[in-house]
Amino acid sequence: MQNYIFLDLDDTLFQTLRKCEHGPDDPALKVRAYLPDGTPNSYATRKQQWLWQWFAKDFRIVPVTARDARAFARVDLPFQEEAVLNHGAVILDRQGRVDQVWMERMVSTMPSYLEKLQTVWDRVTDYVLRETGYKLRLVEDFGRLWYGVVKHRSGSETPLKLILDEVITEHPYFVDGSLYWHLNGNNLAVLPKIINKETAVGYLLDRYRQQHPELLTFGAGDSHTDAAFISLCDYALIPKNTQLFKTLAVTG
Repeated sequence: MQNYIFLDLDDTLFQTLRKCEHGPDDPALKVRAYLPDGTPNSYATRKQQWLWQWFAKDFRIVPVTARDARAFARVDLPFQEEAVLNHGAVILDRQGRVDQVWMERMVSTMPSYLEKLQTVWDRVTDYVLRETGYKLRLVEDFGRLWYGVVKHRSGSETPLKLILDEVITEHPYFVDGSLYWHLNGNNLAVLPKIINKETAVGYLLDRYRQQHPELLTFGAGDSHTDAAFISLCDYALIPKNTQLFKTLAVTG
């Protein structure tokens, strides 16, 4: 039987120093990712390091991440399988090349969604020009525009929730489901509905089932957007005290 794990990265396998339980004084922390200038940015605790060793021994590991190709390349882990990037917009093959079948599928359906994304993004831009501390970014990768991200220099969700209330949640393109938003910490993403981890993981699962007569799958992730792809797998792993864990603890 072939074992696969579809693995979210940030806040599942490592996190920024601010989110580490014992802070910078923990001698067991290991650097797992870097900023563009080479500065260490994300760290694994002792438990997370052990977790990776277990995964690497017993599973084929497929990372499923919001990171683009450049940010993914700055993760210091030896991935050997396909990789799902940009919330599912891009899939890389085992050689690190773009999966052309998936890319063509995405590119052929994106234009109408990009027009709607730009309409909303213009409204978001107008809003933040009247305020201070916001940072906006339209995410481009492999020459394509995919989605938008809003952050705030305070590091708090509160100013991002204001944008949700004032601009996003009642906008017709969110009401009709053309776009959706995801808020987790200091990160508000605005995405076309066709960009999601679930569909990308489903695409790979179909391929793996054709390759292997028996398949055992795990899904691991910390956020609301991870729940759908995790539900495609046989078993789920959810880090304690994360967004998804807290939601399940309340509903359970």
